Amino acid sequence: MLPGCPDAAPGPDATSGSTPQRRRDRVYRAVTRVLAVVLLPPAFAVAPCRARHLACQWALAARFPAERLRGLTPATRAAFEAARAAALWRDRELIGLTDGYRDDREQARLFADMVHRTGSVQAARRWILPPEESRHVRGTALDVRPTEGARWLERHGPRYHLYRVYDNEWWHFEYRPDGAPARLPHPGASMSRRVCAVPADRP
Repeated sequence: MLPGCPDAAPGPDATSGSTPQRRRDRVYRAVTRVLAVVLLPPAFAVAPCRARHLACQWALAARFPAERLRGLTPATRAAFEAARAAALWRDRELIGLTDGYRDDREQARLFADMVHRTGSVQAARRWILPPEESRHVRGTALDVRPTEGARWLERHGPRYHLYRVYDNEWWHFEYRPDGAPARLPHPGASMSRRVCAVPADRP
């Protein structure tokens, strides 16, 4: 969600991924793919059957050194790594992880900060959820970058059970092995939809 995404303007004015590609991003893509090719021989020596996958992960770790994959569920991490390996080798796209797992305390702090910034719990919920509702806390949510990588993941992510779930957060994806979730306008809409689904008491 928003606090973990440096490519978006902080706050409710963040856009939906229309940022033009920067020249340095094209350079990063080319250099990272060359590095992955260079790393193929040592990767083959370590894991012959998974050399391309391993070389890709090493190259992406060099490109995105601040990534924190720890805390993601094993299935979520495996799906994410498989997806971005395919993106790099097949389409020469980079997908980096801006934010993944958060513990309860970190999520609560981010939520409280957003409440302070936006002025209300309801407004804050358009961008971030409290710990008990957040899939970041469960280890199944991913905030990715850059916008080109997010667009690739939106197109091809379902093959790996990775789905964009909010209209206002182009960077936020979730691992949903049971199938595509309903696309919502924003994070807080999930609670609104549940409330509306409860039938009114009859006299």
